[in-house]
Amino acid sequence: MRTWKLHAELWVPQPLEEVFAFFSDAGNLERLTPPWLNFEILTPQPIDLRAGTLIDYRIRLRGLPIRWRTEISEWNPPVQFVDRQLRGPYTLWQHTHRFEARDGGTMCFDDVEYRPFGGALIQHLFVRRDVERIFEYRKERLREIFRARSAVSTS
Repeated sequence: MRTWKLHAELWVPQPLEEVFAFFSDAGNLERLTPPWLNFEILTPQPIDLRAGTLIDYRIRLRGLPIRWRTEISEWNPPVQFVDRQLRGPYTLWQHTHRFEARDGGTMCFDDVEYRPFGGALIQHLFVRRDVERIFEYRKERLREIFRARSAVSTS
């Protein structure tokens, strides 16, 4: 069965350790997820992220409630971690988060490998557009969050 990939990157004007700390707080995932998904973390917080950590969520996808479970399969602070879906709306979802100090800030890289239920037709009709919208929203929110932090920290 075919697998699709998404790559996104964004430079933010904060140091690597601060950016990784933001992503290490699972509660921030709600801030980065579009409101139309009605995203909710079900696992009690705070969540200690490390290899093997399981996180349960609930989303609404096209009006349908879906439970989603991910596992942190790799944990390498402050440069990378990987989460993979154990249960949810995909037959495969593996999201690699990478961070690199660059030009006085941090480059954030997202690489997602995924396979939707329903294959190529569902990917073409719905999933590709939804995944792209989710990551565009995420990019805009990160710009807002880190721009605001930068303004606060320099005043």
